[in-house]
Amino acid sequence: MSVLLCLVAGALCFYVLVYYCVFRGARCSSSVTLEGKTVIVTGSNTGIGKATALDLAKRGARVILACRNKDKAEAAAFDIRRESGNNQVVFMQLDLASFKSVRSFAETFLKTEPRLDILINNAGVMGPGHTEDGFGMAFGVNHLGHFLLTNLLLEQLQQCGSSRVVNVAALLHRLGSIDFPLLASKKDLVCGQSTWDNIQAYCNSKLCNVLFTRELANKLEGTSVTCYSLHPGVIYTEFLRNMSLWQRLLVMPFAKLFFLDPEGGSQTTLSCALQEGIEPLSGRYFSNCALQQVGAKGRDDALAKKLWEVSERLTSL
Repeated sequence: MSVLLCLVAGALCFYVLVYYCVFRGARCSSSVTLEGKTVIVTGSNTGIGKATALDLAKRGARVILACRNKDKAEAAAFDIRRESGNNQVVFMQLDLASFKSVRSFAETFLKTEPRLDILINNAGVMGPGHTEDGFGMAFGVNHLGHFLLTNLLLEQLQQCGSSRVVNVAALLHRLGSIDFPLLASKKDLVCGQSTWDNIQAYCNSKLCNVLFTRELANKLEGTSVTCYSLHPGVIYTEFLRNMSLWQRLLVMPFAKLFFLDPEGGSQTTLSCALQEGIEPLSGRYFSNCALQQVGAKGRDDALAKKLWEVSERLTSL
């Protein structure tokens, strides 16, 4: 019996050590308050987006939940208002799979909101299908939708003094690539709609997020707006959402033990949005609340510039 107890105790100690040293991740250390500031968080009705919005609301910000699903977003806004005690949390309709919706959102926001201090491009999808404008879903939502939204709101950001754009990318950007001839012919960065194509499309879109941030920083040099991309970590709920039932059952025990919850997954986003003194690092990539090196393609300035030019054309900017 004593041997069994020792084995159990040893296993628990090992788990705690591995979890806290390897998987748990760093925490945002900023104590900045945001009274009088306005923040947009896309895809904030669930997961790390909702956790991000809740933290910002607790700091006193006016938080705009920019989401596609009205019922889910209004329920999330209600939850956040109740938990934070901040009534300045509102839903605004935004479907990143539709350029028309993105333009409508920006027009409404600019007419009704006097300022924008932080734009957090958090929403992301992985899966088959096409956007309203005919682009592959991951490329269209994860990159083009956020590219258009950011550009439409840049002037408002520049008018608010020190402001920030935060793009939630992923470590999987290292596996991404950009085939411009394929994009021109297929309106996508992959050829098909298989499971592997969907995974590759997601990786490609995350590389686009990193490159977009890099070129945006170049264009914003000398202004009061800075921008950052990041890897939020492997999140329990988000990771399982895109798996089949048998895959979920296989991965769930490990995921329950080691993957980050939404609050943990929001920490690097919050750090990029709030941490003082990182302005000289505009355009760079963060993970675990710290500066990290991106993959080689993510450091390619010529590729970033070409992606920007192509994206301008595709979104009719």
